[in-house]
Amino acid sequence: MSWRALAYRIARPLLFRFEPERIHRLTMKLLRIMGGNSIGRGVAGWAGGARQPRDSVEVAGLQFRNRVGVGAGFDKDGIALRGWAAMGLGFAEVGTVTPLPQGGNPRPRLFRLPADRALINRLGFNNAGAAALARNVMLARRHLPAGFVVGINIGRNRQTPEERSVDDYLAAQRLVGPVADYLAVNVSSPNTPDLRLLQAPERLRELVDALDEAGRRLGCARPIFVKLAPDLGAGELEAVLAVVLRTAARGVILSNSTLVRDRLSSPALLSSETGGLSGAPLLIRTRGAVRRTRALVGDRLAIMASGGIGGAADAEALRDAGADLVQLWTGLVYRGPGLIGEAVRHS
Repeated sequence: MSWRALAYRIARPLLFRFEPERIHRLTMKLLRIMGGNSIGRGVAGWAGGARQPRDSVEVAGLQFRNRVGVGAGFDKDGIALRGWAAMGLGFAEVGTVTPLPQGGNPRPRLFRLPADRALINRLGFNNAGAAALARNVMLARRHLPAGFVVGINIGRNRQTPEERSVDDYLAAQRLVGPVADYLAVNVSSPNTPDLRLLQAPERLRELVDALDEAGRRLGCARPIFVKLAPDLGAGELEAVLAVVLRTAARGVILSNSTLVRDRLSSPALLSSETGGLSGAPLLIRTRGAVRRTRALVGDRLAIMASGGIGGAADAEALRDAGADLVQLWTGLVYRGPGLIGEAVRHS
């Protein structure tokens, strides 16, 4: 076991004594502070332990310094981009961001399931709004290393009527598109009512086509990735992918959190909390979705694998299944920042 892993294993029981969202908020503040000074960045680099490959990798027309990133939802407002880069990641996907600020769902809304190395969240797109995120990304840009890619994940406000969803995505795009390297279109969060209706093939095509047209018109056309749910039934994934292939989207993100609660070891009172489940239980689903998608789309779409990565072997398995890039999230909570270096070396 590395010193990094041992240090985090010792610290984790203390961290887990506190409410999850409080620790998450403190972690983000610390990472922002560390990213803002050379000593802090040095410490962050040691904690992440990632040595950069000599050659960058091209995916969807973008040059990534490595294949490992942090998934959307960890840094919703893009406050810690310099810290993420210092830890050795190849990219960060910030958001999900909505056009207007919103507080999200009532607390408590984030729950640990240690027996399953999982989380349940029903945060509900809590964020400071697209204008604030765009400002944070713009200010961080000149300090980021070459090859560090910033993706921005966009969604709709909870109070926006479902039939006006496209308007919200376009409003968010107008604000964040100019500072993003790619846009991730979140149509799969289980915590915004009726959002997953946008995965219906014709609705999805309308949305992606509208974003593509607007991006070109605004002069900020960016590669578009569509983030899908892991709960698509038999034939649904195939139908969605067939539509994505007929749009200008450059890739898909597989996948979001799940509503399924199969074979969990945690107490029923905890595992039955409403919201999306993330973490180790998703790995099998993620690997299967990646494998099926790669078989269906060949090299016509890029694939980001997001869900269940808790170690180097998991990242390697998803790459072997056909993923171009991998995203970390819940694994960082249970394994600590040293997971970054492990994933980079095996992906």
